[in-house]
Amino acid sequence: MSWFRKNASLITAMIVTAAFLVANFILLAKDFYWLFLLPLAGLVLLLFILRFETGLLVTALLTPFAVDFALIPGMELSMPVEPMMILFTVMFIFRVLAVRWYSRDVGYDIRLLRHPVSIAVLAMLVWMVVSAATSLIPAVSFKYFAARLWFVVPFFFAAAQIFRNRDRMRQFVWCYAFSLVVVILITTAKTFGSFHDLQTLHRVMRPFYNDHTAYGCVIALFVPVSLHFIVSEQGRTWLKPLMLCCFAAMMAGLFLSYSRAAWISVMGAAAVYLAIRIGMKVKWMLLVFALGVTLFFTYQSDVLYKLSKNKQDSSYDLSGQVKSISNISTDASNLERLNRWASAIRMFKERPLLGCGPGTYQFLYARYQRSYQLSEISTNAGNLGNAHSEYIGPLTEQGVPGAVCILAIFLTTFATGVRVYRTAADPAVARLALAFTLSLLTYYIHGVFNNFLDTDKLSVPFWAFTAAVVALDVYSKKESESVETDVDDCAESLKKD
Repeated sequence: MSWFRKNASLITAMIVTAAFLVANFILLAKDFYWLFLLPLAGLVLLLFILRFETGLLVTALLTPFAVDFALIPGMELSMPVEPMMILFTVMFIFRVLAVRWYSRDVGYDIRLLRHPVSIAVLAMLVWMVVSAATSLIPAVSFKYFAARLWFVVPFFFAAAQIFRNRDRMRQFVWCYAFSLVVVILITTAKTFGSFHDLQTLHRVMRPFYNDHTAYGCVIALFVPVSLHFIVSEQGRTWLKPLMLCCFAAMMAGLFLSYSRAAWISVMGAAAVYLAIRIGMKVKWMLLVFALGVTLFFTYQSDVLYKLSKNKQDSSYDLSGQVKSISNISTDASNLERLNRWASAIRMFKERPLLGCGPGTYQFLYARYQRSYQLSEISTNAGNLGNAHSEYIGPLTEQGVPGAVCILAIFLTTFATGVRVYRTAADPAVARLALAFTLSLLTYYIHGVFNNFLDTDKLSVPFWAFTAAVVALDVYSKKESESVETDVDDCAESLKKD
């Protein structure tokens, strides 16, 4: 009897397992195959209860391998990570409310909620609910909002507090990065013998990533921060060579992605890095950008005329692929992007304040296309993506306030990262903030040409990196505070003397 008492948990687990197996074999004949997922679901639930922070890391580790799966007709989820995100969101909200209810404590660091980036994120979510309520297709919009919620809550609000421990930032980055490298190796192996077939090169990353643009975008996102951790690694001697191998695989994957937007985003981040290092202020960077946009629209006729002379299509050759970036006369990808943008602007003009509704662009844009703007890959089915812009998309679907919210998130995060880099008392914190900021900047630049925040593959690292910048700002010690502390200590010592 004493043995049974000591091993009660083991016996209970064995009984439950046996009962599950019996039930599974009985119901298998009725096609209840999903019962095989119950042990995994129980394991995930136990993980989130006992090791909440580890659950976040495991989700990041699995995200690059996730594939879309239709659980029920008309509803696809990225398996297995989206169910994990939903569970994580519910449990995080429960934990915060439970702490507040039982201990009368806040349950969440209020400084994080008061941060300008957090305010912008909350404003985005609130306005998304408003625009979903007035959507032309409310069911689609509320599903879109729900997905955005289970992306943002775990990987921004929860992660910002978890990242108070800076080691968690490094662990998160490498959890996702190591899995991404495995996907890169698989994708690269599939390209052997197909280097002269551009269409094959654009599809070999499936089923892990939908196409080469999302694949290239996520690799570009990890280039600056991975490089930072390699340079700053001072630990075990075997770890740095492993990191270098991973970084080399990333660079090879970036090149073989043949994503022109990804290449541009990395070069743009490098240019901004130089500007930051020479001491250029954020307001001057924004002024230079605004001046460039103004000059483009002032001389757009001349610019478009010059661009129309470029006949270089997309090519497996590096020089040809670079030249095709400005081809708006024959390159199908560029022409289709311009077609999507023009359709989006026409839709925006009809509903400039509330937009057509989150997530509805791809179902509505067909009638806004014009025959003279169609390309050889144009379609009325809406099966080739959305507005292809992280700025025009929200403008069309959520009106002017939606576009303002996403711009506010990008600008406040960038400004915060640069400020932490310049004011942090700890040089390690400063360099880490700059690395995350430059990684996010690659997405801000890429967002001109594509938008992927409606997918788990990009949302997971994007919101986590944003949370890291906020956490570094809230929890790091600033130089001014350090100076004040030193002055106070000197004053105290003088009084004692």
